[in-house]
Amino acid sequence: MALSGLQIQKLLPGTNCKECGSSTCMAFAMKMAAKKAMLSECPYASEEAKKVLGMASEPPVKGVKIGTETVSPLGEETVMYRHEKTFVNKPVIAVNLDEGSDFALADKIKNYRPVRVGEELFVGAIAVTQKGDAKSFAEYCAKVYETTKLPLILRALDIASLDKASQAVAGSRSVLSGVTVEIAEEAVKIAKRDNQVLAVTAPDVDGIFDLTTKLKADGFNDLLIEFQTHSLAETFQTNSIARKAALKNNIKALGYASLRFINTGNEMDDTVAAVTEIDKFGGIVVLPGFDPAQLITLLTLRQNVYTDPQKPIQVEPKLYAIGEPNRKSPVFVTTNFSLTYFLVSGEIENSGISAWLVIPECEGFSVLTAWAAGKFSGASIAKFIKEINMESQVDTREIVIPGYVAQISGELEENMPGFKVLVGPGEAADMESFIKSVLVKK
Repeated sequence: MALSGLQIQKLLPGTNCKECGSSTCMAFAMKMAAKKAMLSECPYASEEAKKVLGMASEPPVKGVKIGTETVSPLGEETVMYRHEKTFVNKPVIAVNLDEGSDFALADKIKNYRPVRVGEELFVGAIAVTQKGDAKSFAEYCAKVYETTKLPLILRALDIASLDKASQAVAGSRSVLSGVTVEIAEEAVKIAKRDNQVLAVTAPDVDGIFDLTTKLKADGFNDLLIEFQTHSLAETFQTNSIARKAALKNNIKALGYASLRFINTGNEMDDTVAAVTEIDKFGGIVVLPGFDPAQLITLLTLRQNVYTDPQKPIQVEPKLYAIGEPNRKSPVFVTTNFSLTYFLVSGEIENSGISAWLVIPECEGFSVLTAWAAGKFSGASIAKFIKEINMESQVDTREIVIPGYVAQISGELEENMPGFKVLVGPGEAADMESFIKSVLVKK
């Protein structure tokens, strides 16, 4: 039964130390009651509190990790919508390999690591679907794991094949999928022996509820749930019902990350189904094959959805060298919002010149947002440039500012005697033409 804020507050130390990030113990208790804080955030919690509040402070969606070398955490979510706080753990995007597929494909999956706004994106797991006998399946799984060191999602035809494949990749924290009530007891023994995770399934939500409840009561709780849905609408609805049941109604039997295999027979429909999983509470999303064009789309979407809205992605404030600049190379300035930095630096590089790029501290805001918040002004930019001692590194006495904040040019010149401020384009896409028409012609 969920505890109220007042009930939780009585078990807290009452020091109002603020070390948990809340102003008072009562405020922290209210956060815990709303599943927006965990008892571990309180440094002075008593043993009694830990014992009583242990279950109450657990995330509504249980956390579980797959993999050992490439580790992916799942679950631990506390909100229905990202803007309420943030989503915690990104869905794992996996790719299916049918047993017997060329190992060169496994190697391609392992090495597919595009970089976007400074973050390396990658496939988090590989599903292996059995096509032969138990021995050949186990051998193939072992070779895939040896090649990639990614956690596997074992999709076997029977419990004997699942047993052999799991043993072949023991200790990899892989997922044994398709575990029904009929094979659950044996699957638990295998998972305990090999330190694996189980993905349980049943024809309906009630069946999954009964199965997870039984397994947890028997002492095994490293679980995922695999819903058997038959349309996009049903999947959307089922995922939402399970998440709401866990978060709003404290139904822990449905508070697990999910696993979904996608294979509609049509690549566009596959992509739509994967997008739905990423947007609406999916845990592991298994694509039917390796398609870099499809993957970059889904990985980018996932990155956007799972960026903390209260903590923008940002780069380190400093003076960056774009290309191989010398003391006379041009100087540009923009904010430390990652997307802004990578767009501007990329366009400068594409223009064929080398340059210096000043990135002051703007708390990860974009140009206009930082300017409106008073964090990207002529005075603050000049102060930062003096702090990094840029004038000792470059002889150039011209600096290019974004066109959207042309109004700060006078203030910047006042604060940087001897410098001339050039107003650049408003959009990064126009940077190359600006450089060629204004800077290079000089």
